[in-house]
Amino acid sequence: MSVEVSEQKSIEKVVTGMPTSDGAGVSLTRIIGQPDLPRLDPFLMLDFFGSDNPGEYIAGFPPHPHRGFQTVTYMLAGKMRHKDSVGNEGVIDAGGIQWMNAGRGIIHEEMPEQEEGLLQGFQLWVNLPAIEKMSAPNYQDIQPDSVPTVHIQDAVIKVLAGELDGVKGPVKTTAVAPTFLDVALRSGSAEIALSSDETAFIYVYDGTLVINKSEQSKRSMVAKGELGVLSQNGNQLCVSADTECKFIVVSGKPIKEPVVQYGPFVMNTQQEIIQAFNDYQSGLLAK
Repeated sequence: MSVEVSEQKSIEKVVTGMPTSDGAGVSLTRIIGQPDLPRLDPFLMLDFFGSDNPGEYIAGFPPHPHRGFQTVTYMLAGKMRHKDSVGNEGVIDAGGIQWMNAGRGIIHEEMPEQEEGLLQGFQLWVNLPAIEKMSAPNYQDIQPDSVPTVHIQDAVIKVLAGELDGVKGPVKTTAVAPTFLDVALRSGSAEIALSSDETAFIYVYDGTLVINKSEQSKRSMVAKGELGVLSQNGNQLCVSADTECKFIVVSGKPIKEPVVQYGPFVMNTQQEIIQAFNDYQSGLLAK
């Protein structure tokens, strides 16, 4: 019987988020999908939004189309109401997550369900393989109390998607089957098991994180507002912090297919993008 040898992942690149706005003027930080990190196969975009100024979020994200990928909205604070062209409607609460498969086409909107207070969270775009790009649209609304928690050393980890330490997250998506973890690390350290054949990254949204503290030659620090691209080799993420640190860990198998993107449409060829645009213009995208 072979035993897998534990090997630590390292940081290959650190990227700082870029301030921008989207939707009807929502202020946010774009981490993936900017010049320093245009894509990270299979991930197309990562935005972080967080403000207690209603003027920076109240206009929300009015109706807009998608085709060819999945959108993930994870709320840390506040509430977001969503509607779509399939007839779904609901509210994503703090600690909840919506995983939407746009597939062949959907039109949806996300609007703040509040007029004051802190609104904070992430939106992640996950690409779909060619065989799944024209699949039927669907989504999963996961309530906060459905998200399991795993305690590993000095870390408390919410398992939103994927599996950690034998605990499976509530999101069920077979197209890419990524892992999505939200980690709160107290002063101390933890070792988090990750696959060695997937694209993976961490994004710190509070505090400062140290990777591989015991290996001085590979020691890397990732501060608040920074994303660290992890090496594919290695199956252990060894993290430590002097004070409390909060960050997400996301990983998924690269699709390794051509990507042609035009705004909210992500396909494999320019002709498919033209078709998507024509379908939207003619009212056929979400039929």
